[in-house]
Amino acid sequence: MLVAGVDVGSVATKVVIIDDNRLLTLITPTGWSPRQAGQEAYAQLLSEAGYTGDQVDYVVGTGYGRISIPFANKTVTEITCHARGASYLSPGSNLVIDVGGQDSKIIKIDSDGRVLDFVMNDKCAAGTGRFLQVIAAALGVDVSELAELSAGQSPITLNSMCTVFAESEVIGLLAEGRTKGEIVAGLHSSIARRIANMAQRLGVTGQVAFTGGVARNEAVRQSLQEQLGVPVVVPKDCQLAGAIGAALIAREAILR
Repeated sequence: MLVAGVDVGSVATKVVIIDDNRLLTLITPTGWSPRQAGQEAYAQLLSEAGYTGDQVDYVVGTGYGRISIPFANKTVTEITCHARGASYLSPGSNLVIDVGGQDSKIIKIDSDGRVLDFVMNDKCAAGTGRFLQVIAAALGVDVSELAELSAGQSPITLNSMCTVFAESEVIGLLAEGRTKGEIVAGLHSSIARRIANMAQRLGVTGQVAFTGGVARNEAVRQSLQEQLGVPVVVPKDCQLAGAIGAALIAREAILR
């Protein structure tokens, strides 16, 4: 049995192929064309694995660009796929927090990874990967440096979480002589507070799975754990939750 999940996100495209019980994965930038990104990433992973598209039994597409995946047998919402994938990556979690490039999703799940309820912020980029990229650029650092930069720093209060206004505020704080570390610590605290407020609308009672690109920022994870008061776990393949969930759904479609 050979199945695949393709998650075309606004920033990154993720592909997962399940070959029996083996997971083959690929992450690549989406770029300007979701259709092209999905096709090229899928073809690349197939080639690396030594397969052709004709050998794949079932493909499920998901994510922001799922309607642009012409080779998918079925498309499934990212909420459903992220829930299924996060449950697989982090057994025992009953809440999934996924913060990607352009949106934040909080999903309440059962023990089988089925969606019980969810809230989503897709109208504003505040706290997302794009938001962090803009602020990192304003500070003159790479986004990968933010967690280390804020380590041990006292957070200062940021008044705005709007990407445009926050960027202006950061530039103003630098002009006042505030350190980059203080500013980034405040940024992480503000992001975690915003996410925690969303999560608390669904109820937080046990282990939380933190997925998406922003989950790789350890400072955000720590701040989020402090504010929620429960364990917040970042799976090794945190960026692949949606694609893994899509591949698992594809496998279940074959087994029915």
